Amino acid sequence: MRRKKTNPRINRTIDTLYEAARKHDAAIWRAVAKKLEKPAKSWAEVNVGKLVTHLQEGEIALVPGKVLGMGDAEKVEIAAWKFSKSAREKIEKAGGKCYSIVELIEKNPKGSNVRIIGG
Repeated sequence: MRRKKTNPRINRTIDTLYEAARKHDAAIWRAVAKKLEKPAKSWAEVNVGKLVTHLQEGEIALVPGKVLGMGDAEKVEIAAWKFSKSAREKIEKAGGKCYSIVELIEKNPKGSNVRIIGG
């Protein structure tokens, strides 16, 4: 039996990810749910300056953890569990968009053109 986290928001997000994986037959959501079930200290922490190097044209970055504000941001779409204040400001100033993981599921239920970064 897996150990449930105590934060109700993360539990709802994990449940939503598993539901989307079953409903839309999208293994990417299952993979993200498994990463978020791990202890928070092992979650990804990615700087905005490093995100662009991993993305191809038209892809959305998904960080199962936190996006930090170190480096220069470009116009990209990023979904993450959490954004630092400076990371969100840099991304939005560059013309990019920040999504929560649940918002990304609603926007792209099949998970096409989504790349998991970190973790």
